Parts: sequence; structure tokens; C-alpha cells
Amino acid sequence: MYAIVEINGQQFKAEEGKKLFVHHIKDVEAGKAVEFDKVLLVDNNGAITVGAPTVEGAKVVAEVVNPLVKGDKVIVFKMKRRKDYRKKNGHREQFTEIVIKSVNA
Repeated sequence: MYAIVEINGQQFKAEEGKKLFVHHIKDVEAGKAVEFDKVLLVDNNGAITVGAPTVEGAKVVAEVVNPLVKGDKVIVFKMKRRKDYRKKNGHREQFTEIVIKSVNA
């Protein structure tokens, strides 16, 4: 059984026991349970239920493993040739690590 769930504007395939890195969720602590109710699709052993836009009564329960994980550094480099224009910038995205405990449909 799995579900497609929307978390912070992104869609993830949620299966029981799966570890996900989602965009940073504010005000969560390690070890606490988090519920997501924006379930877009549920597959229950071949029986697929598609929501319009969400599936009624379905939710995904997850446990926060690490509330703040920094991703890999991304370098942004802008240059215009022959114009003496160069800009170098970098940033690291912040994620929250969660483990899916159950998919309820």
C-alpha cells in the first residue's frame, strides 16, 4: 500500500517504513509524529483511488527523525562574456528527515 502525498508543495510517494527528505517543516521536534492530509492518490494492493483534488479521509502519519538537515551546496555562477560581469553565489537547501509510519485510507 502506498500513497502520493503533497508536503510543502512537493509530491512524494509514501510507503510504510520509507525515509524521505522534505523541504524544511517549521516548529517540529525530533521523535514527534506529523500528519499529512493532502493525499492525492492511494493504491491499496491494486485498488487505486484518485482524489479530486484529495482523497477524503486519507492521511499519512510520519515521525520526524531530524528536523534540520542541510543539503549539498549548490553553486550559482552568472557570467556575460566580454562584459567583465561575473557573479558567484551559493546556497544550501534545508530539509527535514521523516520516516513514514502508516498510510491510512
